[in-house]
Amino acid sequence: MTFALLQPNSTIAPDGAPVVLAAAATGLVDFIEAQGGDVDSIFGNSGIAPDMAGAPTLKVKLSSYCRLFEEAARQIRSGHFSEGNFGLWFGQQFQPRDLGMWGYAAVSAPTLGQALDNLVRLFHYHQESSWMRLVRSDSGMMRLEYQIYSSEIVERRQDAELSLGMFANVIRDCGGSRWAPVEVHFEHARPQFWREHETAFDAPVYFSQPTNALVFRPELLDRPMPGSDLQLMSMMQTCLESLGSHRTGDEGLVDRVKTAIRVGLPNGYPRMDRIAHELRVTPASIQRDLAEEGMTYKDAVEQTRQNLAQMYLDQRQLPLTEIALLLGYSELSAFTRAFTRWTGVSPRAWRKDGA
Repeated sequence: MTFALLQPNSTIAPDGAPVVLAAAATGLVDFIEAQGGDVDSIFGNSGIAPDMAGAPTLKVKLSSYCRLFEEAARQIRSGHFSEGNFGLWFGQQFQPRDLGMWGYAAVSAPTLGQALDNLVRLFHYHQESSWMRLVRSDSGMMRLEYQIYSSEIVERRQDAELSLGMFANVIRDCGGSRWAPVEVHFEHARPQFWREHETAFDAPVYFSQPTNALVFRPELLDRPMPGSDLQLMSMMQTCLESLGSHRTGDEGLVDRVKTAIRVGLPNGYPRMDRIAHELRVTPASIQRDLAEEGMTYKDAVEQTRQNLAQMYLDQRQLPLTEIALLLGYSELSAFTRAFTRWTGVSPRAWRKDGA
């Protein structure tokens, strides 16, 4: 059995794959055991060693980290939460200080606004091939947004749900344990037991959104953080920067194109000129970079659709007609023909054979 581990202070995975600090898995072994899960099986199938979870300076492959939580959600049938909601509840109990240096850089800030700014500004030292931003929407509400943009990581629902839970707890560190966002947005489709999400966040939750986000009122930003410590904040920032996790130019155009395709599919076939406009590049640039990887724009759309289709079919609560719409098809028959061309079997047969 091989494990996707990196030595402390190493910069990137041996194959150049994006990484995340293992601090993001602090307490995971105990949480799995508390739910009656098989730690060795879950970690072994994910390629990560259990004793490395939570190490503050160790980096693990981001794909293995995401797979770890997807595997836990598949294996664990807990009486404490509904099937498939493992990441949701792990994130709700995850305390900001357990994020290690990145978490302390936030909670030691003087105000919540500075805390969230530190999270966003230092995020690339904590996790690669992903982004965070804090923006004010047209409605005047603040949005703390998060998304993995690596096109190779298709299954990322658990990561999104636990991440927003972690971020909500940073805000609760300031606003109190009963603080709740105005809205919560997830990019993945609505899961079967989605009511638990509204219970966990105590807020309306919307699925199949362009990105993952916590929506909250702007006046919260001026509130003082109870653990403000400017010396500690400066120290944590310096320590994070010394790890040198960030790689300049890590976000390639091909990954950005595939992410934009993924986001745009529920609105129909994403035309290349529209994607180019969103990314502020030319269609020729998109075609050139895709060609360097041996594909056309049509290939990129088809590849994204096929990867998402198989993931959606595993979510048995999603009707085939809804899956077709999520993939940008106006009719179920068009999706059925495409899926049969990709796999040799119909979506209905695929789902039946996987039962």
